Amino acid sequence: MPHTITLPAADGTLQPYTLRGPGSFTPAAPGTRLNRIAFSAAHVVADARAAVDPWLDCAIDWDATIAYRRRLWSLGLGVAEAMDTAQRGMGLDWPTSLQLIRRSIDAARDLPGAFLASGCGTDHLAPEAARGIDDVIRAYEEQMAAIEALGGRLIVMASRALARVARSPADYERVYDRVLRQAREPVILHWLGDMFDPALKGYWGGATVAAAMDTALGVIHAHAGKVDGIKISLLDKDQEIRMRRRLPPGVRMYTGDDFNYAELIAGDGSGEHPNQRHSDALLGIFDAIAPAASAALAALAAGDETRFHAILAPTVPLSRHVFRAPTRFYKTGVVYMAWINGHQDHFVMVGGQQSTRSLPHFAELFRLADAAGLIEQPDLAVQRMRTLLALHGVPT
Repeated sequence: MPHTITLPAADGTLQPYTLRGPGSFTPAAPGTRLNRIAFSAAHVVADARAAVDPWLDCAIDWDATIAYRRRLWSLGLGVAEAMDTAQRGMGLDWPTSLQLIRRSIDAARDLPGAFLASGCGTDHLAPEAARGIDDVIRAYEEQMAAIEALGGRLIVMASRALARVARSPADYERVYDRVLRQAREPVILHWLGDMFDPALKGYWGGATVAAAMDTALGVIHAHAGKVDGIKISLLDKDQEIRMRRRLPPGVRMYTGDDFNYAELIAGDGSGEHPNQRHSDALLGIFDAIAPAASAALAALAAGDETRFHAILAPTVPLSRHVFRAPTRFYKTGVVYMAWINGHQDHFVMVGGQQSTRSLPHFAELFRLADAAGLIEQPDLAVQRMRTLLALHGVPT
C-alpha cells in the first residue's frame, strides 16, 4: 500500500508526496571481500533524557551509539571513530571521545573482521591557549598515547591549535615529523577543508591549495612507512585526483569528498602505481547511506561497475543536500537519517545541533532519501516525519 505524506515544498506550499519505498539493492553479506577499504565516520547518539544543558554538557546514549557501529560493521564497512561526524569539536569533548574510542575498540574485538580507526587530535588544547608549536606537539602526543594504550589505530586529525599558531609550512612539517616518528603503526592523516571547519583555513601553511598540497605530500614522502593514507575533505575531485597521483607507492587516498565519492572510488585507471588509480573511502555520508554503500562496494568487488554506479548515483543528490553550505552542519542530516530509519529513538543531538537545519531542508532530505531507496521502514519514517512536521506547526 502506498505511503503518502504532506510535505513543505520549495515555494512554501504543502504538497502530498507518495513514497517509492526501499531500494532493490542488497547490502553485502558478512564476510564479503571488498576491493576498497571503506570507513564510515560514525555519528553519536545523544542521551535525550539526561538532565544536562545540551549547549554546555555532553551526554551520550552508549548502548545506541555502539549498536550503530555494530550495524556498520555488519554491512562490511569500517568505523572511523570520534571524528567530526561524531561532532568532535562541536559538542563532543576529548574525555568523552576517549571513552567512545575505548567502547568501540572493545566492541570491535567481539566481531571478527571489524575494522576501526580513531581520531587523534589536539582538541583538549583550546586554540587560544596554545602558546606555540611545542604545545601542539604535546597535545597530539597526549592523545596518541591514550589511544595507542587502548590498542587503537590512529587517524591524525587536523588541529585548530596548529592552524592558529603555525607561521609557515615548516611549523606543520615539524609537528607532523614528531607525531609520525612516534606512531606505533601507520596512521591515516586527515586534511579537513575550511568548509567543514572555518578554524582550519590555511592549513598546511599554504596560501593556495596547491601550496598546501605540496607541504602535505612532502610530509607523506618523508614518512611513507608511517602513513597508511590520507583523507582529504576539500569537496574538489580534481584536487583529490592530483594529489592521489603524487602519493608514494602503497600510500592510500581515502576520499572525503561527499560530493563526488562514487567516481573517485571507482577510479580512472591512471597512475603509475595501483594506489594512484582509485580512492578508498573515509566518508561521513556512508553513515547515512550505509546499506547502499555496502551493496555498491560489493558490486564493484564483483566486477560490476555499472551496478556500482547505478546504486550510488541516486545517493549523490542526497549527499550534496546533506553537505550543502554551511557544510559543518552536515551532522544534523546524518542523525536525521538514523532517526527516521529507526536506528535511534529520538532526533536530539549533542550540543542541540538538531536545530542547525530548517524544516524545508528535512523535507527535501526525506524526498531524496526515498529517491535513493534509503527509507528502510516507510511506516516508521512517515510517522516520525509527521512528528517533526507537527513540532514545526505543520498540520498532519
